[in-house]
Amino acid sequence: MPKRSSPPEKPKPTLVVMVRHGQTSSTGSVLPGRAKGLDLADTGRAQADAAARRISGLKGVTAVYASPLERTRQTAAPIAKALGLRVRVAKGLLECEFGTWTGRKLAELNKLAEWRTVQSAPSQFRFPGGESFVEMQLRMVNEIGRLVVAHPGQTIVCVSHADPIKAAVAHYSGIHLDLFQRTVISPCSITPVLLGMGAPVVLAVNSTGDDLSSLAPS
Repeated sequence: MPKRSSPPEKPKPTLVVMVRHGQTSSTGSVLPGRAKGLDLADTGRAQADAAARRISGLKGVTAVYASPLERTRQTAAPIAKALGLRVRVAKGLLECEFGTWTGRKLAELNKLAEWRTVQSAPSQFRFPGGESFVEMQLRMVNEIGRLVVAHPGQTIVCVSHADPIKAAVAHYSGIHLDLFQRTVISPCSITPVLLGMGAPVVLAVNSTGDDLSSLAPS
């Protein structure tokens, strides 16, 4: 009798560990956007070191990526060092392009009628001279998708920004973009997702103090 062929192996998922950059001097008060020259504050550097200690407990991390901005690369540096890796830049992980709103104080923006749209119907909003939330989400998800293809079945770290991570979480959770502002992504919080095996699996959101070694789908 002819031998039965064994069933094809199921593809192993890629664990994508999304990390927001650490605190800066303007976190919570200014919309910094893609402005260059913004470094981590001392608190942010301590947060990055703490994130590095947590992530170093994960097995098999093969790559650390960061958006091109200083604050993300500075957050990624101790993570990569703890893992014996180098930081690779991935442009798709960039902060949203806030256009003419870049650098403005949040207290001033809160008074604008447009701010209500940003909070309640972001899918309908484009920053003046900048990017729409829809474009930001698509860019972020496409970049992570590209990295998953490059690292099948591996574990990678992606250091990005609050809004892109929130938008990615909404996409992977099947939540409409208009609800993504209900998610909080704190400085140096960790949000791991499993991708590449069918439906995404969001393992945690905004994790700031748990042991990551036990992360697994139930």
